[in-house]
Amino acid sequence: MSTATAAAPQTPQRARAPKKHLGRWTAVALTVIGLLVVVLGTKVVPEGAEEQLAGPQAFDKATFGAEQFPTVQQEITDRAVPAPELAEAIAADPEAAAEEHGVESAGQTVYSTTFTGTVGEGQSGIYDVAIDGMPENVTVRIQTGPAINGTELRDATGNYDFGQFTNQIEYQDAGAALNEEMKKQVLDPIDPAELSGKTVTVTGAFTAINPEGWLVTPVSVEVQ
Repeated sequence: MSTATAAAPQTPQRARAPKKHLGRWTAVALTVIGLLVVVLGTKVVPEGAEEQLAGPQAFDKATFGAEQFPTVQQEITDRAVPAPELAEAIAADPEAAAEEHGVESAGQTVYSTTFTGTVGEGQSGIYDVAIDGMPENVTVRIQTGPAINGTELRDATGNYDFGQFTNQIEYQDAGAALNEEMKKQVLDPIDPAELSGKTVTVTGAFTAINPEGWLVTPVSVEVQ
């Protein structure tokens, strides 16, 4: 009797998806991922908010001077002490005078003053002014340009400090911008060559570097 060996049953193999189907699903997945990146990375900016997102605008000297000088001019005028009265206060008690009438800036006191006097001889745009009632040891001069030196207009009100500006250059530019605007509005209509011998009424500011020598930067000049 012959014995026949039964063939072992074969395990059916799982059908493999065609490679082209796999590629199609990969492409779909990459497309979805790409769309999500675009959507999630898109920032909706409300109307009018573009300038805020762009950050602060660069400092513009001309704009600053034109916008700020009228306020500076008015505040110096409001703070101005008649020159003879101010000279007497400084001579009597410099600390008390600084506390009552001055504004501290960089370790110096800036005063606002007003006076009427006779213009003397000038040199390089700087003129002595003889004022009735002033102590004999105090010389008052005004600067008329073309170069206006100092930062009295920036410092006399106490409204501007270094922290309001991006850097030291902008802080200096702020002072220069106020000087330039003052020249345009106050000094340009005046011919300095014709000031000697004239009576003027001046309001302005000076730094008390030397209490016996005032160099006033004007914010208004009236020639009589």
